[in-house]
Amino acid sequence: MEDKKKLSVVIDHWIEHNESHMAEYQKWAEKAGQLGLESAKTNIQKAIEDLNQCNLDLKKALKEL
Repeated sequence: MEDKKKLSVVIDHWIEHNESHMAEYQKWAEKAGQLGLESAKTNIQKAIEDLNQCNLDLKKALKEL
């Protein structure tokens, strides 16, 4: 497989992988909130936002291919 095509496949995989993590992080952020761990919840939600931004950047990179 040529490197450009492989990079496209890899980036797609990273995006999907990140999305599955974000769903799991959200679940645990909610549990942290239910436990009264607001700081932990806030930090997990920040991680979700950061990962979402990462995916937006990866999608931009994918379009540039």
